[in-house]
Amino acid sequence: MKKFFFLSLLAALFTFNACKDDDTSTSEPDYQISIESPDDTAKAVGDDLDIHIHFSDKNGGTVHHINVRIYEKDSGTEIYNKPDEEHVHAEGEYSFEDNITLTTAGHYVLEAKVWGHDDGVSEVVKSVEFHVN
Repeated sequence: MKKFFFLSLLAALFTFNACKDDDTSTSEPDYQISIESPDDTAKAVGDDLDIHIHFSDKNGGTVHHINVRIYEKDSGTEIYNKPDEEHVHAEGEYSFEDNITLTTAGHYVLEAKVWGHDDGVSEVVKSVEFHVN
């Protein structure tokens, strides 16, 4: 009888431990975007535009998908859309760097986007506007 009581008590302890909430873990990413370059200062036709963007998950999880695009604000004409493969699958953080030459004057928007494993999951979008004279 004592063995049965001891086994029951042991099983109860395992059950209570298994059901305990873990407040420090989360399965949802908490994405952040830091656009280090370009900034919102005016550019000129013929300038090289350095693109440097840092994507991260505040929870330390995987950065699954990213996209960086530049479009003319008034017409919506897209002049840049990278990377070719949006699924980067980087642990914790991912840095994107590129360089393009500006060929047309206008009011442009650089839009950076990051999202989880499935489309729209924890999606974050950040943008910066700049003029090309």
